[in-house]
Amino acid sequence: MSTKPVILVVDDTPDKLTLMSDLLSEQYTVKVAPNGARALKIAQSDKAPDLILLDVMMPEMDGYEVCRRLKADPVSAEIPVIFLTAKAEREDEQMGFDLGAVDYITKPVSPPIVLARVQTHLTLKASADFLRDQNAYLEREVQRRTDEVQALQDVTILIMASLAETRDNETGNHILRTQHYVKLLAEYLAPHPRFAATLTPRYITQLFKSAPLHDIGKVGIPDRILLKPGKLDVDEFEIMKTHTTLGRNAIVHAEQGLGVSVPFLQTAKEICYSHQEKWDGSGYPEGLKGDAIPLSARLMAVADVYDALISRRAYKAPKTHEEALAIMREGRGSHFDADILDAFITLQNEFRAIAARYADEEHAA
Repeated sequence: MSTKPVILVVDDTPDKLTLMSDLLSEQYTVKVAPNGARALKIAQSDKAPDLILLDVMMPEMDGYEVCRRLKADPVSAEIPVIFLTAKAEREDEQMGFDLGAVDYITKPVSPPIVLARVQTHLTLKASADFLRDQNAYLEREVQRRTDEVQALQDVTILIMASLAETRDNETGNHILRTQHYVKLLAEYLAPHPRFAATLTPRYITQLFKSAPLHDIGKVGIPDRILLKPGKLDVDEFEIMKTHTTLGRNAIVHAEQGLGVSVPFLQTAKEICYSHQEKWDGSGYPEGLKGDAIPLSARLMAVADVYDALISRRAYKAPKTHEEALAIMREGRGSHFDADILDAFITLQNEFRAIAARYADEEHAA
């Protein structure tokens, strides 16, 4: 059973309301309003009309002001308005269209013209509503599929990172802690003149999602070295250092398999390859120095070293927060970018809170 379109007739003259109701009621459901205030209340209710026939010359609030208010409110802005008025000057008609009316009919009205104009504009409104609904559906569908792709991406990264961590059963929640450390630092440093151009909200999101991959190259390190309970000898350490290159190359290989360069993975490649570089150029694998080290890697260096210091490993006991802080202060301007290290010191209580939130079973901070 189809529902008749609803027409709201607004006029301060009862006879005119009766005349228009009689004319329209056979084809439409008719509502009437004797003044502008009542018309606005009906139009902006949950049961809004499909079209409004609006007189201009009314006391207190004329039709022009009613139309202005209808178009200013998102609830009623899309309802087509047809002026019915004795004001027949060109300026009056132009005023009506400027305010957003779809038509302007002068009195005395011709019933066939009113019916034809009403039908025309209801048809146009139905088409516009259909397109609007289709666009809204398409936007929702695009968002849904984007969310699915994003979720798949996030899950894939976490699976890859967790795979690396399972090779080293001492690290526990290391990837979660460093992920949140990096985000904390990046958000704090975002207004800093040195970093503002890079640390956009989008970049920080990429950084947060890429951070768990910083040690993915460990999957290529032999167990005899990765799980060795004591200090590595020189040769073993050289092999351990290759995890940065192995991680970067794994991501590059994945991109080559896709046949495209993925912008999101640029941050992951930087972190994998360069998080062991030091500000003074004494790190590895390339001995990069200062700002030549990607910002993502400099942020990860602070996060990674702090967490390594406070975490238990097979070859060492955990440091206290205070001990770790003292060691990292010594690395300001040599191991670490001074501005990033200063941010870490400022945020040290937040770092401790993250360490506690994602603590390993025997983690001490």
